[in-house]
Amino acid sequence: MGPKDKNHDKSACTASMNAIKDALYVLNGKWKLPLILSLQEKPLRFNEIQKSLGEITPKILSKELKELELNEFVIRKVFHTTPVTVTYELTEYSGTLDSVINELREWGMQHRERLVKNRRKETLLADTEA
Repeated sequence: MGPKDKNHDKSACTASMNAIKDALYVLNGKWKLPLILSLQEKPLRFNEIQKSLGEITPKILSKELKELELNEFVIRKVFHTTPVTVTYELTEYSGTLDSVINELREWGMQHRERLVKNRRKETLLADTEA
């Protein structure tokens, strides 16, 4: 492998790392992906989203929705009813996250199973040593 190949590997690694940093920057925090999941079935109003997410504060939800809107994952629609109705819905572009969400779900279930299994083993060992 010549020096040129090492530079290519380093630039590919840097590009890969930058791409992951960009993705994490856009989807950072514990609420972005759950918020997207909450909107997968249908458009929802602010209070409906908050209720579906549970512990999120209105201030944080508002911030997260604005960021998702800026990154073209969510559309805010205002209906001039009395009182005014505002809904949030996913964009077509948000569908590009489907495989990411599915992979995270699968990994999360496997990880939880692993931790539970290992904790059971630790408990059994502790019980037999006592």
